[in-house]
Amino acid sequence: MARRGLLFVLSSPSGAGKTTLARRLLDAPGLGLTLSVSATTRPQRPAEVDGRDYHFVSAGRFSEMVERRELLEHADVFGNRYGTPRAPVERWLAEGRDVLFDVDWQGAAQLRASPLGADVASVFILPPSLSELNRRLIARNQDAPETVARRMAKARDEISHCPDYDYVVVNDDLDASETTLRAVLAAERARRARLTGLEDFLKGLD
Repeated sequence: MARRGLLFVLSSPSGAGKTTLARRLLDAPGLGLTLSVSATTRPQRPAEVDGRDYHFVSAGRFSEMVERRELLEHADVFGNRYGTPRAPVERWLAEGRDVLFDVDWQGAAQLRASPLGADVASVFILPPSLSELNRRLIARNQDAPETVARRMAKARDEISHCPDYDYVVVNDDLDASETTLRAVLAAERARRARLTGLEDFLKGLD
């Protein structure tokens, strides 16, 4: 049965497991998720491929995209700009493809407020506790103590926005969390409003 695609939006504080879960979903055979590729003004790194990792654009071109409303959401991060091109997402949805977004709460809010807001299914991923989140950040062994402290302060603010989401998943076990996300995706794919071929299907029932 033909259906319209959806925007599967994942958000979480740093260290809650969002990126790992997103990668699991994208790599899962047969699940059929497409990753949204952002446009950015950040310089391209040696191993990156334009169009696969990011769409690398100039600051002027990015401003033009904002003015022309060619972006579904955009943000400034550490002096660089990032945003989601609207045209490919609209095409994918019309083709029945589901698009995965790994964004913060501000990006999720912009997507909900965009012309494609009705296509959004949003999930906020929580850590089992703040102490466990702090432990995970320290275990990364990448950040100085003051950086971990800043991330924890930011996490508290980000967590305050979880009531804005359609679903909330407490990630105390990666396998269980992935199973829950798959269930959410299956349910959202079965929403009557997305089933553009339902009328024709019903006519064909004998």
